[in-house]
Amino acid sequence: MNFKIHRGTKEIGGSCVEVWTSNTRIIIDMGMPLVDVNRDQFNFKQYENLTTKELIKQKILPDIKGFYDNNQDLVAGILISHPHLDHFGLMNYVSNNIKTYLGEATHKIIEISNIFTHSNYQIINFAYFKKVEPFHIGDFKITPYWNDHSAFDSYSFLIEANGKSIFYSGDFRAHGRKSKAFKWFLHHAPRDVDYLLLEGTTIGRKIKKDKTEIEIEDELFEVFSDSQKINLVYAAGQNIDRLVSIFIAAQKANKLFVIDVYIAKILTELSKFAKLPYPSNSFSNIRVMYPYYSCKKLKDDGNEKVFYQFKKYRITKEDISKQSDKIVMLVRPSMKKDLEHIEGLQNGNLIYSMWEGYLQRKYTNEFIDFLKNLNFSIYNIHSSGHADIEALQKMVNAIRPKNIIPIHTFESDSYQNIFRSNIIQCNDGDVINV
Repeated sequence: MNFKIHRGTKEIGGSCVEVWTSNTRIIIDMGMPLVDVNRDQFNFKQYENLTTKELIKQKILPDIKGFYDNNQDLVAGILISHPHLDHFGLMNYVSNNIKTYLGEATHKIIEISNIFTHSNYQIINFAYFKKVEPFHIGDFKITPYWNDHSAFDSYSFLIEANGKSIFYSGDFRAHGRKSKAFKWFLHHAPRDVDYLLLEGTTIGRKIKKDKTEIEIEDELFEVFSDSQKINLVYAAGQNIDRLVSIFIAAQKANKLFVIDVYIAKILTELSKFAKLPYPSNSFSNIRVMYPYYSCKKLKDDGNEKVFYQFKKYRITKEDISKQSDKIVMLVRPSMKKDLEHIEGLQNGNLIYSMWEGYLQRKYTNEFIDFLKNLNFSIYNIHSSGHADIEALQKMVNAIRPKNIIPIHTFESDSYQNIFRSNIIQCNDGDVINV
C-alpha cells in the first residue's frame, strides 16, 4: 500500500490524499484551497474559466491519473470526510464515473447549499456509509469513525489493505456537543496503525484549551439576558453545534430565536438525522425571517416551495421591530438590507461567533462597522471547530501509531515537540510506501 498527500502537508485546507495498491486507487477528500501561495485568502473566481488541464498546471487541481477523464484506469472511489468546502469544493471536476462515498447528511447539506448559494455540486454517483460499519473498495477495507467537529456528519477513516493500515484523522475536536463521540473513540480506536495522517489546524495558535459548547452556551445566555436589547448573532449557518447553543441560550433567556429560511431548511432536514431544534410546533420559540436576497434567488430559480414550507412560522421585519428586545436573530452580511428595515435596531448586541481570521474580509468588516455605527456592543464568543493540542495528544495516545504525518496544518515543524511518536514530514506529492 502507498499513499501521497496531494495538498495539505504545509497548509490548512484543500485536503486531498491518494492511496493505492497494485490493483486499487482511492482518493480521500477533494478540497478547495483556503489560501494561495502567499497565504492570502484563496479566490477561485480568477481560475473558474480555466480548463481542467490548465487548473492542474496551475496546481489548483491535483495531478491524479484517471480522476478527471473517463479513461480505462479510473480511480476506484472518492471518500468525502465532511461537508466543508476545503474538503469537497473541487468535486465538480471529478469524473462522474467514479463513485463518491459520503455520509447521507453530508450529501443533504451539499444539496441544500446548492439551492441557497451559487454553488452547484452535483454528486450523482454515490454510496452512503455509516459510522463504524466497514465497507470495501477493491483491495481496501474502510472503516468510518464519527467525529466531533463544527461540521455536521464528519468522519475520520481507517484504511486497510495487504496487512497495512493508515488512519486519516479528518477534522475533529473534543469540546463540541458531540464530545461523547470522541470519548467513545478513545476507547475503541484502532491500535498500532502504520501511519496516522493527523490534522493540526490549531497548532501554533496561542490558545491552550478551547471553550466547550456548554461554556459558549453560558456566555451567550449572559449576553441575551439583557432584556432591553436586540441580540444579533453572526455565526456559520452549517455550524450546527453553535446553532443549538444559540437556541438553548435564547430559550433560557426567554427570547424568540429568529433564523432565516436557509437555516430553517438546514435544521429541518438535519433533524431527520439527530435531535435538533427546527421550525415546528415542538419548538415554539423559533421563528423564520425571509431575507430579501435569499427569497429572490429562490423565486428566480423556481424554488418558491422552500419558503412556503415555513410560512406558518414566519416573522416579519415589522414583527421584529415591535419586540426587538425579545429577539435573538442569526445574521450575515447579505442581510444588511433587511436589517435597515427593522426599527429599534440601535444600541443592540452583536455576537461574533466565527473564526477571527474571517474578520480580515472586507465585507465582514463593513457589516460589523454598519452595526457599530448603530451603537451596537460587539462580543466575540467562539470556540474552534478543531482539536486543541490536548485532544490531538489523546488521539495519538489512543491509536499509538508507528508514524505520524502532519496534514491540514501550517505548523508541521512543531509536531516533533508535541508528540512522542515518530514524525515524518512530507511535502505535497511525496510518495510514502507503507
